[in-house]
Amino acid sequence: MKMSIINKLFAAALVSMLFVQCSDDDDTAPTTELDFSGTYAQKDIMGRPGVNTVFSGTSETKNNFNNSLVNNRASFTPVFEATLEGLHDAYGASLGVELDYETNILGFDATTFSTVLAQFDALQVAPDAPTTYYDGTNVLTGRRLTDDVIDISLTLMFGGTTGTRFDGMNGTPQLTSDGVGVGDRVFGTGFPYLGNAL
Repeated sequence: MKMSIINKLFAAALVSMLFVQCSDDDDTAPTTELDFSGTYAQKDIMGRPGVNTVFSGTSETKNNFNNSLVNNRASFTPVFEATLEGLHDAYGASLGVELDYETNILGFDATTFSTVLAQFDALQVAPDAPTTYYDGTNVLTGRRLTDDVIDISLTLMFGGTTGTRFDGMNGTPQLTSDGVGVGDRVFGTGFPYLGNAL
């Protein structure tokens, strides 16, 4: 019973790290014409959901990552790898066992996966492949609104070589899903695709 509670608390803490809280102060239209004169600075890279939030660790590292260019992020790989390994260590410690990252379903060891996360954190588009975040075959060829990017990210982090290492089956903890489904929203076929606000 105690382990079940620890498992649930750990999973809840992990899932909460994957979400970014957004303010709702941008719901009013500007009343004056926008002024684009002046000097601007990059504040956010808006890459793949959850990568910077989960793997950067400190606010300073997050800000540095957000201000970095895609082709200049090699220095973040060790930080991302330490976080990835640290999450496995922390979970293993909660179970009283040593738990290491296992090569994921894409065949990436911890260093390769961390390198991909740090140095290629940008949304890609492959015009000659199906649009998907990951569909079991195609990887990061785009992103559909219905793609469950958090579950995909958790599977790549904790699913191991089959994607099912910690999927909640056969007595393993559920670490490959946040348990939130896609819901019943109907997306449009034309821009902006999102459909009506709820």
